[in-house]
Amino acid sequence: MKEEDKKEELKAEDEKEEVAGAAEEEESVVESLEKELEEEKKPLEEEEAEAEEKAPEAEKAETEKPKREKKEEEEEEIVEERTYTVPLSKAWIMPANKRAPRAVRILRSFMIKHMKLKAKKPEEGEEEEEPSSLIISEEVNRKMWARGIEKPPRNIRVRAAKDKDGNVTVYLAEGD
Repeated sequence: MKEEDKKEELKAEDEKEEVAGAAEEEESVVESLEKELEEEKKPLEEEEAEAEEKAPEAEKAETEKPKREKKEEEEEEIVEERTYTVPLSKAWIMPANKRAPRAVRILRSFMIKHMKLKAKKPEEGEEEEEPSSLIISEEVNRKMWARGIEKPPRNIRVRAAKDKDGNVTVYLAEGD
């Protein structure tokens, strides 16, 4: 039995040595991977530091002046703003497959009439001005076509905003 005990002890020692050797190999692999990561991070950290140095100056310049200018421009841009309920029931006179396009034409003519979009006739000595344009926003268009070509809404609430150039943009009224 003594011989068997000695063999078992030798085997246990060999196993411990193997485990210790494997652990050392793993540690060396981990260390080499960590070094590689650090080397990769250095250039990135340098680039980030440079970007941070430049960013505060750029942010100050961009955030202070343009925001104020943009707000002022937007406030000056809108000359007139009105909310209308446009009746579209006459579109239902048309055949079913022509109702939504007719509803859009009715909306367009309503806005031209009520927002006074007709170009003035030039008097003697004056140049012709470009006629003002009417822009129907995508949300209004989607609302008109939401139920398909055959069933447009009977009426629609819209908000019309006229800018200093005389262009009118039509949006859905708030709450719709």
